Amino acid sequence: MRLFDFFRARPDLQTPVELPTAAHRDLCYRQLRALVREAGVHPLTLMATDPAEYFAVMEAAGGADISLGVKLGVQYSLWGGPVINLGTKKHRDKYFGGIDNLDYPGYFAMTELHHGSNVQALQSTATFDPVTNEFIINTPNDGAIKWWIGNAALHGKFATVFARLILPLQGKGGEAADMGIHAFIVPIRDLETHAVLLGIEINDCGHKISLNGVDNGALRFRSVRIPRDNLLNRFGDVSRDGKYTSSLPTINKRFAATLGELVGGRVGIAYCSMGVLKVAVTIVVRYALLRHQFGPPKQPEISVLDYQSHQHKRMPMLASSYAFHFATVQLVDKYSEMKKTNDEDLIADVHVLSSGLKAYITSYTTKSISVCREACGGHGYAAVNRFGALRNDHDIFQTFEGDNTVLLQQVFNLGIGRYNEMCHNIVTKYISEWEAMVTRVRRWIDFKNDYKTMDLNFM
Repeated sequence: MRLFDFFRARPDLQTPVELPTAAHRDLCYRQLRALVREAGVHPLTLMATDPAEYFAVMEAAGGADISLGVKLGVQYSLWGGPVINLGTKKHRDKYFGGIDNLDYPGYFAMTELHHGSNVQALQSTATFDPVTNEFIINTPNDGAIKWWIGNAALHGKFATVFARLILPLQGKGGEAADMGIHAFIVPIRDLETHAVLLGIEINDCGHKISLNGVDNGALRFRSVRIPRDNLLNRFGDVSRDGKYTSSLPTINKRFAATLGELVGGRVGIAYCSMGVLKVAVTIVVRYALLRHQFGPPKQPEISVLDYQSHQHKRMPMLASSYAFHFATVQLVDKYSEMKKTNDEDLIADVHVLSSGLKAYITSYTTKSISVCREACGGHGYAAVNRFGALRNDHDIFQTFEGDNTVLLQQVFNLGIGRYNEMCHNIVTKYISEWEAMVTRVRRWIDFKNDYKTMDLNFM
């Protein structure tokens, strides 16, 4: 409630119904800055020490303005998260404080114009130069332009850039070796002047269907040099002489480990979507309680909430809000335990649960907002009642952090794999028990035969 009270007491930070894109972006950044520097919230610290509290803050921020919830997620889950989870101590020591207090606003540069879900096919390159001890970041073609990057158009000063790590002369026959997708910290703007740095081209993605408080942009890199230390090297590193080392033996294992550490973003989307559903259901239930229509002759009109036809619309959504709340709380608990233990089985569980819940909750919430709008009649069409903004702002939740169709396919494939494994174990156990039983029967038959033989010899 502390965050709700904070925004309620600050009319200057409340999002008006009608707001131009430029003004909404400025307001959203001021909201985030006030949250951190005036309300005293430290999101990155919470994410590292108390994930449940961090996701609760994200839900509350999204309740005030979904653009603010997304802006917060970009700064801390998507920019700060990789620094914590894919980097090592040197990266945390250098960047943690600046990210937490918003001195280092940044973003997550993964998606490209031609590739979104297929991360392994990203085309941006980071080529190591052993002479200068630097990586050279390049956008090789238009399809490799980083696209729809939140925080990029205006406010971000750093980026976590996902690119193919290229090592010259390390391949078979002396050609360049492609070591797969890695993450790099790339300075984007001057910390003092905010000017875009040499070799970086930024374009504004412009006005969107909604979420216009978030400044989405496109990035092109032209031979941008960064220090070797800017490689987030938890799962793979490059030495001063250009040798690659990793505790994981293959590109696929390194890629899986890298994406596994980014699952927190998906957890956050499921949690935030559940919060949006709560807002919509709260509005529609309160409206139904206060709205009266028809009734017995010479009697007061009846509350709309008392009509079964309306209960059939509202009550399943209310019940689902509770169910989703407890499901996402359990998911966050599992995520917190996973971060503490790094247990492989728990990592697999969190991946499946976050994928399934993100896809299901966001799809359900999208449909429910429309039902809520319709259930409020003509009043639901007024912008001040928020359904239009909620519906438009939430729509993209079905796409980012994993397209829902792709996520459900992953869950299905993993479920089939586990089913096959379970069946295989059952069959293996059955065969083992059958073989043991056959062995016991054979021993018993052999014993009886020996006994009869001895008995005949005696006679």
